[in-house]
Amino acid sequence: MIRKVLLLSTITLALPGCFYAHTSQAPIAKTYPITEQHKMQAAHHWQVLADYEAKGILNQLKGQSVYVNGGDKNSPFDQTFHQLLISELVNDGGSVMVSSNAAAEVSYDVNLIEHKDRGMIRPPEGALSVLAAGIAVATVPYNRWTEPALALIPMAVAGDLLIGNVVSESTHEVAITTRVTQQGMLLHSSTNIYYINPGDKDHYVEPEQPRATARTIRVTDR
Repeated sequence: MIRKVLLLSTITLALPGCFYAHTSQAPIAKTYPITEQHKMQAAHHWQVLADYEAKGILNQLKGQSVYVNGGDKNSPFDQTFHQLLISELVNDGGSVMVSSNAAAEVSYDVNLIEHKDRGMIRPPEGALSVLAAGIAVATVPYNRWTEPALALIPMAVAGDLLIGNVVSESTHEVAITTRVTQQGMLLHSSTNIYYINPGDKDHYVEPEQPRATARTIRVTDR
């Protein structure tokens, strides 16, 4: 049995080499190294970003006074992030002005990205191995234990350990850029990209204004 497993593993590892030995009429799609990206799902995550940006701004400007300009969209994120950023700058000891006179101006904008045709995103490394191991362990009670319901215990333990780390990718992302300018010079710029839930995209775009409708009355002569 062990020999068969080793032989199958050797063949599997050799297949990629055989695959790349062939030619192709077009470039072969290649994946990127595994990276991680945060997912925004609560207003608290906006506060985390505001705290991060405030510390970066104060570290860059070294005590210079700043004025926080509001975003260019009347969205829930713009209004809330404006307040959060001011609070975090003040809490971190920054000098925040109520007008832009003689102060560096902090501004930010949000770009919403909607992927229309995204391919499969592979699960984290080891996910299939953990699943297979859990299934294998769960079969032990059926073979040796007297109570079949005990088979659920290993899977429940694994679920308790892993459930807090489980988060799904999304077809919607936001790129949030915070800048500091003064007299036409860019002093600081920081862009962060996050996944968001598709149903939350309205938090990051300006609400649509109701369209005015005109009513036409036709008058005929009698």
